[in-house]
Amino acid sequence: MRFEFKRSFDRSLKSLQSVARSEDLKRVIRKFIFSIENKEPFAHGFGLKKLKGNYYEIRSGLYDRIVFRRRDDLIEFVLVGDHNDIKRFLKLI
Repeated sequence: MRFEFKRSFDRSLKSLQSVARSEDLKRVIRKFIFSIENKEPFAHGFGLKKLKGNYYEIRSGLYDRIVFRRRDDLIEFVLVGDHNDIKRFLKLI
């Protein structure tokens, strides 16, 4: 499995106001990647949810969500945001 972080993901991560939030998101992504690489079941805390097409989200805390797209053996991390950010993004695709 390959992983790619899109430019939109990097921009949305940098736009966060809190360094602590950013670090929490990175920690969740590391755990997610570890689970995939080691073929372990996902923890319930990930809140993995299919959104639209090949797009999925995982949760980091109550408000933050990470959107990724899966294509064959590639997972592209696309966006970080709250519920409203994700809804706006889904209207565009």
